[in-house]
Amino acid sequence: MNNFFINNLLVNKNTRKSGLIGLSLLVSVFLGVTCFASGDHNSKADEHEEITKGSHNGCLLKDGDFNVELTIFEKGIAPEYRAWASDEGKTISPNDLQLSVELTRLGIPPERYSFTVQEDFLRSKSEVKEPHSFDVSVTAIYKGKKHQWTFQSYEGRVQMSAALAKSAGINTAIAGGERLEQTLKVYGQALADPVRLSHIQARYPGVIRSVKATIGSQVRAGDVLATVESNESLRQYNITAPISGTIIERHANPDEFTGDKTLFILVDYSQLEVDLQIFPKDAQKIKTGQPVKLHAGDLSAATKIEYITPHGEGASTLVAHAPLSNPQSQWTPNQSLQAEITLAETPVALAVDNRALQNFREWQVVFIQVGDTYEIRPLELGRSDGKFTEVISGLNKGDSYVVENSYLLKADLEKSGASHDH
Repeated sequence: MNNFFINNLLVNKNTRKSGLIGLSLLVSVFLGVTCFASGDHNSKADEHEEITKGSHNGCLLKDGDFNVELTIFEKGIAPEYRAWASDEGKTISPNDLQLSVELTRLGIPPERYSFTVQEDFLRSKSEVKEPHSFDVSVTAIYKGKKHQWTFQSYEGRVQMSAALAKSAGINTAIAGGERLEQTLKVYGQALADPVRLSHIQARYPGVIRSVKATIGSQVRAGDVLATVESNESLRQYNITAPISGTIIERHANPDEFTGDKTLFILVDYSQLEVDLQIFPKDAQKIKTGQPVKLHAGDLSAATKIEYITPHGEGASTLVAHAPLSNPQSQWTPNQSLQAEITLAETPVALAVDNRALQNFREWQVVFIQVGDTYEIRPLELGRSDGKFTEVISGLNKGDSYVVENSYLLKADLEKSGASHDH
């Protein structure tokens, strides 16, 4: 049992939350082989006999004078079970023994292992894959008599209540397929959309008689901005807003002559245009329609490249243009921003969030969750886009795995001194 690390971390983190300090929540860490067994003989079903180590450093399973020593051998080879047996102190030939082992892992259907004769011992016909953490059921038949044992062999396993996991911020995700993205990071600005920018002039030259809009005015399409008296008809007519938006320039005052000058500039900021600078070395990678993720401080948005133009000032760079919806005016014109352009997407059958990955011993692992139990899963990994990584083996689709704060589970295992004996 070890609850020192996580409990102390939570108390330090939440000293202002008086409700947490009084919690007596328990974290249990299981490392190495528990090595307790219950047999069909000489004991009640709910009683356990501690197993001693045999001469091959394996668990010595006893049933009266009959013994089986079972160990996982992995020196220079893939891990495999090896077994030796004796009766009344005499070694039993492996040819005279029938042996089978059933392993029940966390969240996985039972695995059954059969054995073959190898010199003076029995060896499993298949590899015992990591992690070596399971409930073990052993059946041996010798001279027509069946002997059975069960014991626990746990490693890399942590028991934690739901309340404590929530307090520690340990959040999970369901393992499944993902689309890995090849992206290009670029920079740019959010600007007024050229098609939502209106330069307003008088339809007929004349004298301005009244002005109803000024700089900063919010107007709707059809609102009257000014009244002009035509030079030809001497009749007054209204200049109205062609679009809804904000007046950003005004060049009209009463009793002035309109001529052919621009009287108002009106901009609709409900949608902006993003101009992204593309360096020559990346020019061939950029195409219209590519997805773009925009970031500026706490703001983020998704869009697509609409069109591409040469740089307006004669530079060798290109400019990728993308629309940016801005109905709440959260984005500011001329605002600098960062963007990720998705160049390609590759679907993979199974991937994990990179935040979940931890280094444990010589493995990269995630912690799966089954109820209040968390356990390492060593992974064989493939391609990555920096956010998600493909899983080749070690995890199953639909597994619940820890994404946030998995380092707390790893730290508690390491603080407890992980062993890897069998």
